[in-house]
Amino acid sequence: MKKEQKDAIFANPLDKVATFSFDDKVVQVFPDMIKRSVPGYSNMIGMTGVIARRYWQPGTRIYDLGCSLGASMLSVLHQIQEPGLEIVGLDNSDAMIERCREVLSQEVPEAQRDGVHLECADICEAPIDNASVVILNFTFQFLPLEQRLPLLKRIHEGLAPGGVIVLSEKVRFESAEQQDTLFDLHLDFKRANGYSELEISQKRAALENFLQAESFDIHHQRFRDAGFAQSSVWFQYLNFASLLAIKAR
Repeated sequence: MKKEQKDAIFANPLDKVATFSFDDKVVQVFPDMIKRSVPGYSNMIGMTGVIARRYWQPGTRIYDLGCSLGASMLSVLHQIQEPGLEIVGLDNSDAMIERCREVLSQEVPEAQRDGVHLECADICEAPIDNASVVILNFTFQFLPLEQRLPLLKRIHEGLAPGGVIVLSEKVRFESAEQQDTLFDLHLDFKRANGYSELEISQKRAALENFLQAESFDIHHQRFRDAGFAQSSVWFQYLNFASLLAIKAR
């Protein structure tokens, strides 16, 4: 297993801060970056597998859309060790998929590997068929707004009755005071994890207009518009949260 590298991508002054990209530089430091940037990340990933175990239906697939380095897939595979499990990981970054293959080959027991499939693909175009669990952990927030409802509708159509979506995101708040408070506390979280003011500022510039967070109300309404019977917030830590949406049986 490769040694985890420290995230120092924005540690030095940049003449021009480019739009954030999940390229090879990010892939190399991604585990460190996400742990130091996303409050509650390990809790959400760990519980993703637990949720998948509850809602997975034998004979159906689990999809991880925007699988990055496979953390959610590993959580699922740890929780579900039954024969016939099929889990499909999709990501549009070649660098992510290449590294994910390495991680899974080292971490997944040989007996489980036949059911694991990885593909570099656009999640807005890839088919979702015969699914009971679809995972969108920190993926949806990077999609253009106009692509979000069509994707949820496609997922809903591809889910078996009683199937679920786990969707983890950075969120915004309707109250300006609440938004400012939790935004500032998130900055404190990053400082406490060793990021400098320069790193925080430059990464924020790189993510501007690329990461578009939305409120809980918007997420719940979009789930209803896509046809889901119910949706709930099951986890929140500062301005990061995870939701569970369930298709009617």
